[in-house]
Amino acid sequence: MAFSFKNSKGTTYYLHSTTRTLKSGKGQTLYYFAKAVKDEGALDAVPQGYEVSETANGLPVLKRIK
Repeated sequence: MAFSFKNSKGTTYYLHSTTRTLKSGKGQTLYYFAKAVKDEGALDAVPQGYEVSETANGLPVLKRIK
């Protein structure tokens, strides 16, 4: 079951991740929210060290916990 977040407008978003390879050869993990659950990349929970926040437009974003 993918992690879901319902914003203040009532729209539900699901958390996903993907790993990209940079030119230097290192891998970088990208986190994003989508309105539908995709087969690959759906996460069950928020990664450790992050929290979900909402922008003024109602879009969910992940922020690092300080």
